[in-house]
Amino acid sequence: MTARALHRYGDDPAQVVERFAPAGEPRGTAAVFHGGFWRDAYDRRLMDDLCEDLAGAGWAAWNVEYRRLGGGGGWPATFEDVTAALDLVGAPVVTIGHSAGGHLALWAAGHPNVTRAVAQAGVVDLEAAIRLGLSRGAARELVGDGDLAACSPAARLPLGVPQLLVHGADDDTVPASMSAAYAERARAAGDAVDTAILPGVGHFEHLDPRSAAWAAVREWL
Repeated sequence: MTARALHRYGDDPAQVVERFAPAGEPRGTAAVFHGGFWRDAYDRRLMDDLCEDLAGAGWAAWNVEYRRLGGGGGWPATFEDVTAALDLVGAPVVTIGHSAGGHLALWAAGHPNVTRAVAQAGVVDLEAAIRLGLSRGAARELVGDGDLAACSPAARLPLGVPQLLVHGADDDTVPASMSAAYAERARAAGDAVDTAILPGVGHFEHLDPRSAAWAAVREWL
């Protein structure tokens, strides 16, 4: 069983990071962000299996919790939490996130500790998410009175770090076209971006460490 330890980066109950430690000296460090459209109903336990797998492969995996919609989250609190968590984790770190966590993983690329970023079925373009009305307007709720350009990875290009976008072609929660369009824009802006659009894969297979979707991440790492 992987050794796990909880670390606090703030006073709010949600401001914690759980470290999954490898057996020996880490081969690298990953900060992992869960999805759930930034809502308080979902938490970091969604990413436990992936963190266990990373630790088993020699990575120090930090499973990040953050303030979410319905629990004090949104702009700017959720974004402040991402920054504070990465300050705690240290450098260098690769960020990995699923769905809304994919948005946070790419948004975090602006942090000086981040050297690479991975979005799994990521909500990587908030303007598109708002236009499509994904998850009953969750992206609009996240941004609130904030500046959309400051909140969305697609509006912050180039991010300046290598990126991987993995998406299921059959995803009916976040369309794969969002990742494809983002990748095209990011490359045009000068970023190095790899994509894996996987046939027969939906939205939640990314959470299974035995899946082809996760294998694409592990290979890239």
